[in-house]
Amino acid sequence: MDPLETPPSRPWLAVGQEIARLLERIDPAAFERVVQAFERQGRRWFFSGQGRSGLSAQMAAMRFMHIGHRVHFLGEVTAPSVRAGDGLLIISGSGTTPVSVGFAEIAKSEGAEVIALTHKPQSKLAGIADVVLPVPVETTAQFGGSLFEQTCLILLDAVILDLASRIPDAHKLMWHRHTNMQ
Repeated sequence: MDPLETPPSRPWLAVGQEIARLLERIDPAAFERVVQAFERQGRRWFFSGQGRSGLSAQMAAMRFMHIGHRVHFLGEVTAPSVRAGDGLLIISGSGTTPVSVGFAEIAKSEGAEVIALTHKPQSKLAGIADVVLPVPVETTAQFGGSLFEQTCLILLDAVILDLASRIPDAHKLMWHRHTNMQ
């Protein structure tokens, strides 16, 4: 048996191995550009994605709020308009999802910086974005975009880890901002 194969009785290991192999192929310079964008203090951040990509974006937005960023998720009734100086992070595997491309175009026309996580770095969305973090999914045993969405969340958690390493008492601050209504 190939060391990267797993017995059918342990499919979670296959998922973990797919993620690990994909993470090894992430461009460190592209990752660092995302970190640098989030280092800018005082900026409002908007997150978006459709379907499961949107769920990954929502989870990431929560963590960015926990470290002190002003964060909104597009489509929520309390999300204000995107304006110059803001940032918009969009997760879209194909980079062609009409809603995501439309949001990116509007944000750019308003003067916001756009970050895209996509597995299609030649897509329309990537062409609009100021910063692109390619997530080079090629093949997967998982259904649909699962590998892409899982990896995007891990990458954005890694951005949080990097940023939090520069914040004194980061975990204490994050716990203070964590919901107390559950």
